Amino acid sequence: MPLVLFNKPFRVLSQFTSDADKQTLARYIDIPKVYAAGRLDYDSEGLLLLTDSGRLKSAIAQPRSRVAKHYWVQVEGIAEPAQLAQLRDGVMLKDGPARAHRAMAIETPEGLWPRMPPIRSRKTVPDSWIDIAISEGRNRQVRRMTAAVGLPTLRLVRHQVGPWRIDELQPGAFRQIPVDRALAELGR
Repeated sequence: MPLVLFNKPFRVLSQFTSDADKQTLARYIDIPKVYAAGRLDYDSEGLLLLTDSGRLKSAIAQPRSRVAKHYWVQVEGIAEPAQLAQLRDGVMLKDGPARAHRAMAIETPEGLWPRMPPIRSRKTVPDSWIDIAISEGRNRQVRRMTAAVGLPTLRLVRHQVGPWRIDELQPGAFRQIPVDRALAELGR
């Protein structure tokens, strides 16, 4: 029983089948009976965890588990200290309040792969990067939070979930670790 750490490419569904003409996990992962522990939007990239262990999936994905999810977020505009503080203090979304455990301005992440197609860039509008961590996983939460403070998301890359990091995994690549080791790393 593995825990699969997968670097989900941009515009890939976090599932194995689709009614639409969209790429799915089946193109990249041929391991029977593993399913995503949580989700990562079609237009987001980065670390997606999959497992065949119900216990591990619950430990990762259930809101009561409070497992932190860390994102590199490229936003339109320059992230000011007041906006970052707002993200940490909490913002009101249509489905209730949301706050980041961490929100800090960073340089472009080292080793970040180019996105295809590339992000649109405008000469008159600067962009910047934020490293943000949340423990919830509401639909498009990070994108809605950054928009709420006036920083629309251009690119969203999840680089860490709990103790697991994307490290050197390139888009479409994965590695496996045993479930018992993964549970121990989570402290469960």
